[in-house]
Amino acid sequence: MSQTTLGDDELFGEAAAEVRADVEEHLGKARAELPDPDEIWAADADNVLGVLNGLRSALDAGEAEEHLRQAKKWYTMGDRADAFEDAADLAEAIEELEELIESIGGAHDDVSDLTNAVPELRGTLEDLDGGEAGDE
Repeated sequence: MSQTTLGDDELFGEAAAEVRADVEEHLGKARAELPDPDEIWAADADNVLGVLNGLRSALDAGEAEEHLRQAKKWYTMGDRADAFEDAADLAEAIEELEELIESIGGAHDDVSDLTNAVPELRGTLEDLDGGEAGDE
């Protein structure tokens, strides 16, 4: 059996570094997909429905969830292979992003519910006002 130029330990170390780089890359891409704080805060609309629609659009996390999934996949593989000397920072970053993406999704759902409820409520109130005016 011939000796290769790189030993198995060197190859494993190189692969571990590549796995860590993949995790970090996907975490970076996930962060880049998160909503811009200024877009969430600023409102430029003529009415409440416009504000809600703008907020709902601003709360779109794009592909952040998919990039987080890829980061978790590569992290899990590297962790199970015991490829990382110290991966506490990766685990913490994954957990923080997961919680943030979940919060953004929850806020998006809440705003979507309001976006649907507000016009219905307005219509009901208008019908009530119209019915009372006709009774007089």
